[in-house]
Amino acid sequence: MTKRTDIVTFGCRLNAYESEVMRGHADAAGLEGAIVFNTCAVTAEAERQARQAIRKARRENPDARIIVTGCAAQVNPDQFAEMPEVDLVIGNAEKMNAASWQPALALHANERIRVNDIMSVTETAGHLIGGLEGRARAFVQVQNGCDHRCTFCIIPYGRGPSRSVAAGEIVAEVRKLVENGYREVVLTGVDITSYGGDLPGRPSLGNLARRILKLVPELERLRLSSIDSIEADDDLMRLIADEERLMPHLHLSLQSGDDMILKRMKRRHLRDDSIRFCGEARRLRPDIVFGADFIAGFPTETDGMFANTMRLVDECGLTWLHVFPFSPRPGTPAAKMPQVSREVAKARAEQLRIKGAARVRAHLDTGLGATKPVLMETPTTGRTHQFTPVRLADSAATAGEILPLRLAAHDGQSFEGLRAA
Repeated sequence: MTKRTDIVTFGCRLNAYESEVMRGHADAAGLEGAIVFNTCAVTAEAERQARQAIRKARRENPDARIIVTGCAAQVNPDQFAEMPEVDLVIGNAEKMNAASWQPALALHANERIRVNDIMSVTETAGHLIGGLEGRARAFVQVQNGCDHRCTFCIIPYGRGPSRSVAAGEIVAEVRKLVENGYREVVLTGVDITSYGGDLPGRPSLGNLARRILKLVPELERLRLSSIDSIEADDDLMRLIADEERLMPHLHLSLQSGDDMILKRMKRRHLRDDSIRFCGEARRLRPDIVFGADFIAGFPTETDGMFANTMRLVDECGLTWLHVFPFSPRPGTPAAKMPQVSREVAKARAEQLRIKGAARVRAHLDTGLGATKPVLMETPTTGRTHQFTPVRLADSAATAGEILPLRLAAHDGQSFEGLRAA
């Protein structure tokens, strides 16, 4: 019996999607017995975890061909190629090319690095996949890359310039996924609110979402991955107000609640922009729930500046916080700024996480007793339309089902759900 290529994924939803594309290419090419690490470069810790996993894989699979790709491989190919455990490093553009996974290329013994200049890539092709292994919802890539240069971020150098997938290709993929039984689709990318700026007519993300919902009426739930609220277009705001199939959950790239830090991060919004956006979205859709990314301990951040971020959590009414202690990335402007000590950054991150946990408990308190449709991700766990986790307390379900569950109790992190009578 042949052994399929094993793909280990780190990082974002876009990486999860791309891993499935790579799996399809490898299977179609007949590549056997390789282990592929699809890495993340968002923090130094993400790279450390990847290197640790690679070493463990080599110890446990001494005869396997180990291939490393993803953002960390794109940014630091030599670092991974120098690892004795690694046989081949390929770039983010190369990994999406079916030819890269032909055994003659993937197993080439005399080549260590196959990474080209990501900044020269001008297109992102759509990839038709039938689904994602082990997932109840499907991710669809609508965009890749980023044209912005936030001072802390290395990702543009791993992903290249912003480039969009044509709307027709996206609609075709969503239709195929729905035909294959998926009831929820998540639009994903690096900077999805920049969608369409490089396409004829410059269609917006809101225009794309409206087109998907109109042309694939069988799609029950459409969800957006992380967005930059300052780029939210009028069409998207109208969809938030009018379209129940667009899920009432938005994850925002906020990063800080202090204007000076936002300027030093080279973000394009100020704290009042975030407060105004959340207030308007909640006015249009009262049941909307927000998540947000924050960096604690950014260079030059004082206690007062951090206090502004803590207050922003309440002023925006945020629920799901994704918190990073600042991690300097070599080659970024922020790495050259006066640093906050690692201990202070970690302590501030912990304060934010405690704040976030309190916000989650408050959100769960308000939902007790309600009956909500829950998309089951496993036989016993799922998520509501607001992305709130639910544990099914009675008989098991089938992954991919949407069940009406009564939210009977919670443990501070997730609901306990009972099948509605």
